[in-house]
Amino acid sequence: MTSNQAHLMAPARPLPQRNVILGTQLVFNIGFFAVVPFIAMHMRDDLLMGSAMIGIVLGVRTFSQQGMFFLGGLLAQRWGYRRLMLAGCAVRVLGYLGLALAQTPLMLIASASLTGLGGAMFSPCMEALTAEIQARDQEARPATQARANLFAAFAVAGELGAVAGPVLGGLLMPWGFAWLAVSCAGVFVLAAIVLHATVPHDLQRAKAMPGGWRRVFGERDFLLFALAYSTYLFSYNQLYMAVPAEISRIGAPPMALSWLFVLASVLVIGLQFPIAALCRRMSARKALVIGFAWMTLAFGALLGSMLPGVPDAFSASHASAVPVTLFVLLLSLGQMFAAPVAMSLVPHFARQQALPVYYGLLASMGGLMVLCGNVAVGLVQDALAHMAVPGGTGLAWGLAMLLPAASACAMARLRLPRADS
Repeated sequence: MTSNQAHLMAPARPLPQRNVILGTQLVFNIGFFAVVPFIAMHMRDDLLMGSAMIGIVLGVRTFSQQGMFFLGGLLAQRWGYRRLMLAGCAVRVLGYLGLALAQTPLMLIASASLTGLGGAMFSPCMEALTAEIQARDQEARPATQARANLFAAFAVAGELGAVAGPVLGGLLMPWGFAWLAVSCAGVFVLAAIVLHATVPHDLQRAKAMPGGWRRVFGERDFLLFALAYSTYLFSYNQLYMAVPAEISRIGAPPMALSWLFVLASVLVIGLQFPIAALCRRMSARKALVIGFAWMTLAFGALLGSMLPGVPDAFSASHASAVPVTLFVLLLSLGQMFAAPVAMSLVPHFARQQALPVYYGLLASMGGLMVLCGNVAVGLVQDALAHMAVPGGTGLAWGLAMLLPAASACAMARLRLPRADS
């Protein structure tokens, strides 16, 4: 028997069905986006906490997830995908229940950390399973009969969850944030039950990673690229800090926040593929510069809330929502240019080796930037409010605008690998 015959006769790897992965991603994002966008509003309006504390809680939540992606990969090797995903669901349930009960900064930080850590446990497993299922399907079918790319379907499922989640949150928020958090804890309990029933018990563990952190930290070009790219995650996370702050400032109802998140997701669903096709006709450097330039303009839109003639109260005129709506629109455009191109460059930096390590460091640096950036913006906002500076919130977003602007300049000068983007 030849090796090829033995390979063909080997039993198929035990993997969950495509629909299980897509459905789980949809449910995960519904549960996530129904709660996280409203944390800042709950802290500001219900708990009467300042911008600095809101920045700390949201920054810690992001860092505990993005910064722990590498840990999630290591645990996947030790425990296996199935056990780690179930454990991640349990940790996120605990985090949501903690958010429902939290009344003090320490409880909020601990609970937010648990929600992030839960995501760091199941998200790497979901991404790895998506890659393995895609590889299995490509092996099983000729190229001309291959089914639609699973990664594209995975992204669409996530965006559909990002549409439905804020709407669900906006509908439940009038009942109180505690009920919202408890309800979404139930969503993750349901997800854990479905995963327990559908993911095979003998699912193989993640493959051990070649290379290590020492090699990554010796890659100066990649470290500079990761630092420049980290402001993307900071900018994107202002959907959870800047947007709720603006909604509260102008006195718009919580449902307005939901519809802005729906707008962001609809833009990605409708424009990501055309923009990706446009990026393939230009250099990666140009696409990255354009992406960070859009993000810079997004913060400029928030700065525009200080302009004369822009009303401060939503009740006076819906025109007060124009700056924050432009922010969401321009930020989404920047995301669609920069994020896919940057992700496609990482394998070229890594020379196709130790990819989880490189992606893990990229996520960790982004999480650290979110933590530091949120705290800095929050401190500036509180200081300007204490000094009663007119338009202090807008000035803080003007300072935040410097971060993506610096990244746009850096991307224009960094040494980037040659890649077909």
